[in-house]
Amino acid sequence: MSSSTLHFASAVTRGCLYERNPRIPSSKSPAFSNPHPYHCNYNAGNGKLAMNNASFKTKPKTQRRRFLCTSQLAEYSPTTSAVYGFLLLSGGLFAYARSGSKGSILGGVSGAALMGTAYYLMQTPETKAIGDALGFGSAFLFASVFGIRLAATRKLAPAGPLLALSLSALAVFISAYLQDSH
Repeated sequence: MSSSTLHFASAVTRGCLYERNPRIPSSKSPAFSNPHPYHCNYNAGNGKLAMNNASFKTKPKTQRRRFLCTSQLAEYSPTTSAVYGFLLLSGGLFAYARSGSKGSILGGVSGAALMGTAYYLMQTPETKAIGDALGFGSAFLFASVFGIRLAATRKLAPAGPLLALSLSALAVFISAYLQDSH
């Protein structure tokens, strides 16, 4: 096929892939005519667009996904929750031992408990999406806390590295949640 044929085919399929998509190609040519705006005419263009073409894949008409995440980060969500929980607990214990801060130990223990629960939920396929959501919510909470603390104190340590760690965990949990929830 020539490149103009591929361009023509992609314009037709892009407008008609979904059953409820009313957009049809806007050309006066009979090859572009589609009397049914909710169904795609795959024989448009005098047979230049074939159903068995491997480059064109249609989505099932029952469900339309608006955002598809195919990142490899989702595989690391249980490990991320375990490591992130351990680092939150050890940081809380270190801050309590160094300065006697009860808020730090409370934050470290609660963060470790949330991440431990998320890790446990991620072990079975039935509850993996719930575990990912819990990990996402916890990482978002701690990223917010560390971001506010960094903005208030204007000191890079300890809030800066903890914010970076929380944002990294947040990226993993977002990827995993988008991949696991259907």
